[in-house]
Amino acid sequence: MAKSLTQEFVKGLWDEVPPFRLVLGLCPTLAVTKSIENGIGMGVATTFVLVGSNVLVAALRKFIPAKVRIACYIVIIATFVTVVELLMQAYAYPLFLKLGIFIPLIVVNCIVLGRAEAFASKNGVFRSLLDGLGIGIGYTLALMALAAVRELIGTGALTFWVTPIQVFGPAYKPFSFLVQAPGAFMALGLMLCLMNLAGKK
Repeated sequence: MAKSLTQEFVKGLWDEVPPFRLVLGLCPTLAVTKSIENGIGMGVATTFVLVGSNVLVAALRKFIPAKVRIACYIVIIATFVTVVELLMQAYAYPLFLKLGIFIPLIVVNCIVLGRAEAFASKNGVFRSLLDGLGIGIGYTLALMALAAVRELIGTGALTFWVTPIQVFGPAYKPFSFLVQAPGAFMALGLMLCLMNLAGKK
């Protein structure tokens, strides 16, 4: 039975949220979640690429030969990633520098390629748009949640657009392990555990 249009959008917010349910896209998830600002930037960039590539793949799915479909999907995704890179360099250059190599690496992000192959190549344009938007927003929220936990406990502050906001008083001793690479794995593991427990209930 086909899902309704609402279900196509909402599934990405909980049932199929990439880092916690599908366990996809973990490399950028772990690398860029030192601050909420980075998480939002990466999430919005990935959402733009997801929506654009899903729509274009769905529109061209009947014209793309099956034998070269993956190569065609990568060319489409790379085009949208280039657009994101240029826009970030023009309008959000400090954030672009912080995210570094992870913006061009969206081209090989298994979330984006996976949605093109598993969904957009088999569905219409509007459903594919909703799928990309839902998965993208879910991914952005997941990055923000993980970044908030790491940054708050690891530094005692939350960063929104350059300015850190101190949440805890001067007596707070930050658990700086969480803003380092091993801390990212620990925080992600704990959040995966909580998501699984919530899912069972």
